[in-house]
Amino acid sequence: MSILSGFADISLAQLLLVAGVALFAAVIGGLAGYGTGALMPLVLVPMVGAEPVVPIIAISAIFTNLSRTAAYLRYADRRRALIVILAAALTTALGAYGYTRLTNAGAALVIGAMLISSVPLRRLARRHDVKIGDTGLAAGAIGYGVVVGGTSGSGVILLSLLMAAGLEGAAVIATDAVISVVTSVIKISVFGLAGVVTAQVLAFALLIGAVALPGTFFAKAFVERMPVHIHTAILDIAVIAGGVVMISAALRQLL
Repeated sequence: MSILSGFADISLAQLLLVAGVALFAAVIGGLAGYGTGALMPLVLVPMVGAEPVVPIIAISAIFTNLSRTAAYLRYADRRRALIVILAAALTTALGAYGYTRLTNAGAALVIGAMLISSVPLRRLARRHDVKIGDTGLAAGAIGYGVVVGGTSGSGVILLSLLMAAGLEGAAVIATDAVISVVTSVIKISVFGLAGVVTAQVLAFALLIGAVALPGTFFAKAFVERMPVHIHTAILDIAVIAGGVVMISAALRQLL
């Protein structure tokens, strides 16, 4: 399996677009804690279809979250990270397996619905300022595992859980990164066993991961200077619009 063959039907302009969005998403992710899983489907789905998107992002997330872990490691809450990992491990695998059974249209519907719902979910959690203990965190992580295993753009759920558990600022980003590395490994294992990790999936994942590495450190350098709320508003608009486009395309295939 040649990784370069994964780019066979992709133009240079398309590759540059993917690289540009990956860099932007990594900077946003370093500032807000999420971004890659929400933004990358908007550019990947039109190029490769919906089915390979979650495996691509799962593999690239290893690179993104390892760099984020390295940048923010001293802020990570290891105890809460372990609680989420243990509670979400099995359901993440089940969610990933369920995703491998979807058609292209089904995958587009799932991703589109997750992207659209992520915006009001994040705003709702922030408005109500929900607080939970370790038991609530574990219970929420079980449900989170199903979602993260089978969708893209679900990072906002984990962020909301961690904030409700009492984490703030860099501690949220760091703990999220540690957890996301492990869930990505679980997803990749399931996708590999199911045979959906193709040359194209690996090629795009490596491109996104490599480009995203410096983005995290750019974000750390500017984290105190850049207005996060502006980036978040732009991200919300892009995510909702992309979700609508994806669902519309999927419905056209089904009808």
